[in-house]
Amino acid sequence: MSYLVTGGAGFIGSHITAHLCSLGAEVRVLDNFSSGKRENLAGLPVTLIEGDIRDAECVAAAVAGVDTIFHHAALCSVARSMIDPASTHDVNVTGTLILLDAARKANTRRFVMASSSSVYGDSDVFPKHEDMKTDPMSPYAVSKLICEFYCQLYWKTFGLDTVALRYFNVFGPRQDPDSEYSAVIPRFVRAMVQGVSPHIYGDGSQSRDFTYVNDVVQANIAAATSSYSPGQVMNIACGNRWSLIDLINCLETILQRQTRPIFENARLGDVKHSQASIQKAQNMIGFAPEVMFDDGLRRTVDWFTAQEKPQRLRVAV
Repeated sequence: MSYLVTGGAGFIGSHITAHLCSLGAEVRVLDNFSSGKRENLAGLPVTLIEGDIRDAECVAAAVAGVDTIFHHAALCSVARSMIDPASTHDVNVTGTLILLDAARKANTRRFVMASSSSVYGDSDVFPKHEDMKTDPMSPYAVSKLICEFYCQLYWKTFGLDTVALRYFNVFGPRQDPDSEYSAVIPRFVRAMVQGVSPHIYGDGSQSRDFTYVNDVVQANIAAATSSYSPGQVMNIACGNRWSLIDLINCLETILQRQTRPIFENARLGDVKHSQASIQKAQNMIGFAPEVMFDDGLRRTVDWFTAQEKPQRLRVAV
C-alpha cells in the first residue's frame, strides 16, 4: 500500500514516516518546511513533495493513487493562534478542507487526521472522554474542532473513510525546543541540559497527559488498519496526568541536577488540566500505550543530550 504523510518532516509526522519506511511501505511526504526539518527525513526512501496543503494543484498530485493519508500538516500552537488567528485558520481549516476534497476525488481508502485535546477546553471533568461537550479556548482549538467536523461531514456525505485522533501533549525525540511556540518538554529538557532555569507560565500545578511519540505512531497505524465505523474521534494518550512541577522533579532525577524554575504569568488560552480517557481507542483500534512517562522522558533526555554534545565540541574547537 502507498501512504501520504502531510507534515511528514515535522516532529510526529517524521516518526510516522520512519515507521512506515521500516515496514517497506511506499511513502510520500508533503511538507512546506515552515517548521519541518529536512534532517528528519535523512536516509528515508520517501518521495518528497515540497509544497503547501493550501495549494490545491500540489495536493491533488500528492494524493493521487494513495491508499491512506496521515494528515499532520498544521500550525500547531495555541500561543501563536492567539496572536494570529487568521493564519491558524487558513492553514489548519482551509488546508484540511482542500486535502479532504482531494482525497474524496482520488478515492483514498482512509484519512487519518491529527486533532488535539485542546478541543475540550478547561472543563473540570476528568478524564476527558469523546462524548463530553467540547469548549475550545483558542483559535487553534477551534480550528481542530472544525477539521473534525469536516472529517465527519466527508464521511457522512461523500463516503470518505475518516478518523480524527485527539492527541494529548505528545513528546519525544526530534521535538523542536527552539521555536518561540515550542512545547513544554523540549523547552524544559533543553534548558536543564544546558544548565539554564526553565520558565513556567503559571504556578506549575497545571497538569498534562504526556504521551510518548512512539505510542502516537502505533495509534496512527492502528487507526489506518483496524476495522471500525468511520467518522470517529478518539483520544490518544496515556490516560494519566503529571503537573509541570512533577515534570521538573523527574528531569532533576534523570539529569541528577537541581534547577530553580522561573515562574511567569499564565498564558492566555492555556488549559489548566488535561487527562484523557482512552477506552474508546482501546475498544475500537486496540490502542494501548507502551511507553510510560518516566521511560519516555529518559529516552527524550538521551536524545537531546546526544544533540548537545556535537554543538559543544564545535564551540570548543
